[in-house]
Amino acid sequence: MLIKPIRALGHLALASTLVALASLAYASERKDISDAALVKALPGFSNGYAEVNGVRLHYVSGGKGEPVILLPGWPETWWAYHKIMPELAKTHRVVSVDFRGMGSSSKPAGGYDKKSMAKDISELIRQLGFEKADVVGHDIGAMVAFSLAANHPDQVRKLVMLDVAHPSAGYLKIPMLPESGTFNEKIDENHPYLWWFAFHQVKGLPEDLLEGRAGIEQAWFFRYMLKNESAIDKRDRAVYAAAYSSRDAIRAGNGWYQAFDQDIKDNETYSKIQMPVLGLGGPGYPRLKSALDAQAENSQTFRVEGSGHFISEEKPAELLVHLKDFLQ
Repeated sequence: MLIKPIRALGHLALASTLVALASLAYASERKDISDAALVKALPGFSNGYAEVNGVRLHYVSGGKGEPVILLPGWPETWWAYHKIMPELAKTHRVVSVDFRGMGSSSKPAGGYDKKSMAKDISELIRQLGFEKADVVGHDIGAMVAFSLAANHPDQVRKLVMLDVAHPSAGYLKIPMLPESGTFNEKIDENHPYLWWFAFHQVKGLPEDLLEGRAGIEQAWFFRYMLKNESAIDKRDRAVYAAAYSSRDAIRAGNGWYQAFDQDIKDNETYSKIQMPVLGLGGPGYPRLKSALDAQAENSQTFRVEGSGHFISEEKPAELLVHLKDFLQ
């Protein structure tokens, strides 16, 4: 009777050991996944820091032309856009940001509601000397991007949302348990089971479970949300595991989710945004289109065929086609 549980425990222990060993190996060569090392892989780009709204933001910038701000999502960093940054920099000044709580940016005790985070980006745009910027956001970054457009519309020329909309009252109806037969190794876009939304609401426990082991949760998440699992490779995964390995980093990342209640309240106060909006969806396409149809006067939403949640890594060429057409 105990054989199967013991075997299951053995698999979990083995997985944990392998992740720990991998983390130790990368820790011994940390310079290979540092911001300084990663930027060297992107000729013409450099690291920068800005003090805004009481926090220190890290960003990577390069290129010439009209500015475009790139905002990534959980569980990633500015590096999420590395496949499109060099090409986009041929026609734009590209700024990929670690927003509040992410990567090399500050991880304060609070301010993780998307309205406060949008103020960070608003001040960053101003400090960089831009009157207006195009803004591209993915996942949590898409929520921040939408809040920026809603609260600082004079600074956003065009808005691009990747696979996720701003939190709304619908979040309060997300089921705790999956519908029968819908929860498998890969996400069912018609019946998504977003269990981590609840897990990240819990204060303290994720830190206890994941400190130094963030790669375990990330590995599951990437498997569930990617159609092409090789699109986020070994180095990418090491970058993201390292970025969320400390208690402070895990706490800060959880803060983005713990602020959803305030985000939903703020969302109820927003009028429809007026600037041109492009939505691009993978598994989140139906929900993104529905949200943008209701919240943006001038929006168009497309499905990126063959892509999972991480469009900039799974379908960079297709994303660039959309961006070059939309941001001209």
